[in-house]
Amino acid sequence: MKIADIEIKNGICLAPLAGVSDRTFRAMARRFGAEYTVSEMVSAKALCYEQLCKRPVTAERTKTAPLAAVRREELPMAVQLFGAEPEFVARAATLLESNEYRGTLSEVPPSVIDINMGCPMAKIVGNGEGSALMKDPVLAASVVRETVKAVKIPVTVKIRAGWDRDSINAPELAKRLADAGASMICVHGRTREQMYTGKADWSIIRAVKQAVEIPVVGNGDIFCADDARRMYEETGCDGIMVARGAQGNPWIFAELQAAAEGREYTPPTAEERFAVALEHAHGLVEDKGERVGIAECRKHLSWYLHGMRGAAAARNAIMQASSMQEIEQIVKDLRDGAHFL
Repeated sequence: MKIADIEIKNGICLAPLAGVSDRTFRAMARRFGAEYTVSEMVSAKALCYEQLCKRPVTAERTKTAPLAAVRREELPMAVQLFGAEPEFVARAATLLESNEYRGTLSEVPPSVIDINMGCPMAKIVGNGEGSALMKDPVLAASVVRETVKAVKIPVTVKIRAGWDRDSINAPELAKRLADAGASMICVHGRTREQMYTGKADWSIIRAVKQAVEIPVVGNGDIFCADDARRMYEETGCDGIMVARGAQGNPWIFAELQAAAEGREYTPPTAEERFAVALEHAHGLVEDKGERVGIAECRKHLSWYLHGMRGAAAARNAIMQASSMQEIEQIVKDLRDGAHFL
């Protein structure tokens, strides 16, 4: 698969996940085989407004810019912007491409600007952003057109099947976005009404693929290599994007790579799962400090430990832990078969 001139060998991508796909999570996905990753959602308007503050740069005054941080080894990678005002999205894209903006922690600019037209959360759609843009195809196309005009790097878009079951318009919207200059469309096969429930309708992904000539990436219900194989066969998509299937399971990318290359896949041992879970927790603490890192690692550890004997009690203990030393001991006790009270 190619996004403009960017080649993604097997089309294996990590989806943007708000509050999840930070630098540590992306590094884990990349380590096990993700070929392309996308940042958490970044507010275009917030990034632009951060540039107006005249006071010295502090962590409190630049909360948006760090979400867009790109390390050199992450390339190819996209930073995902959300917003419904073309001028703000275009301006934010220009800032990201230049990498000369207030609060930047990026070593390099992103390879791609991705525009979010799929987020279903109430606080996003309430502002006419995210999947609410699917209800206004003319505005959605304008957002893409102005952003494409503003930057030299490729612009891609992530959409859903539609707003609800009575307004499935992904194929028609995709045509408008492609005409506006989008270099790739990623389609989540659920409507906004569905949120993350029910089953993704892959026939919508197939319809989008048939409607446009640019690459189409499928998203929704990819939890193993067999799911990916079926999505490719049923939709004809050019690549697949894994979201929840990667939570606590970065090895899914190793499984997908093995399938793509015709190799046998060996799942991780319990010992490997424990080791990577703790490595992920340490990475979050190193990147965000102990207080924030521990708070954020709790959900990740719950995902890593899911299904293990004693995991529920360990999860409860992790929720009460206040230091990495405590967390390490809890994971060690689970590994060694200890019981939690």
